[in-house]
Amino acid sequence: MRFFGTPEGIQVGQLFIDRRDLHESHVHRPLQAGISGSTKEGADSVVVSGGYADDQDNGDYIIYTGHGGKDPNSTKQVADQSITASGNAALITSQVLGLPVRVIRGAHRGSPYAPPAGLQYAGLFSVTEWWIKLGQHGFNIVQFRLERIPEQATLVTRELPVPDPAYATTTITRRIRDTALSRDLKTMYSNKCQVCGTSIPGIGDRWYSEGAHVRPLGRPHLGDDSFANILCLCPNHHTQLDIGGMIIQDDMTVTTRSMASIGEVTYRADHMIALSNLQYHRDHWLQTQP
Repeated sequence: MRFFGTPEGIQVGQLFIDRRDLHESHVHRPLQAGISGSTKEGADSVVVSGGYADDQDNGDYIIYTGHGGKDPNSTKQVADQSITASGNAALITSQVLGLPVRVIRGAHRGSPYAPPAGLQYAGLFSVTEWWIKLGQHGFNIVQFRLERIPEQATLVTRELPVPDPAYATTTITRRIRDTALSRDLKTMYSNKCQVCGTSIPGIGDRWYSEGAHVRPLGRPHLGDDSFANILCLCPNHHTQLDIGGMIIQDDMTVTTRSMASIGEVTYRADHMIALSNLQYHRDHWLQTQP
């Protein structure tokens, strides 16, 4: 199964000798391709190495040119790129599903953020936008905006990252908690919210939903990442659950804190939330003053 996130034992800023070293460390599996991923699963890693003339590396955000249409012996574009090409389609899926992408920089002269030699793991980035434009060489290219996810170790580079004023006060960062189990659960429910039944369509055959942990992961809650603690929800009901706007009773009815009815959780026979997790969530929010 494809892994999204930082592999165990790998550190931000870690250097690698070559693509084989990246492959064996499970940081970037392809030995040649710059994008690792599939249309269905999403992209788990990319290598930024100055291979495309339209790339822009600004440190904490990167304008990344997708693959295809390039002369293999230069950076010159000789044909249009397509959003159905495997790597480009994988990055679009990552944007739709909100999956983190590992970014590795290769040594090249075009970026002050690239390592002096070899390859360097730059951390996790989100795909926040994509578009098609006419590139410098007169052919259509697919580009992606990759933004570094906060709350990671600082990456020491030769220059400080260039801020983007247009995004400085408007971008809202969401903590990535889309685990492999939550992705399996969302597939189980065909991305339909278990409270309202809403499915959110994206481009192509892509649908969006969120895996919501009833008892939150991490300290101080220490919820577990298991089917007994995860619901498939739309963004509205996920947020409502996380901020205490809805409470789930043991019989799976859903209410506000004041016990006004919202609806009920639909579920399959092979998926039940542990009552202890429901109780933890209720205790956490019902003891909180309005």
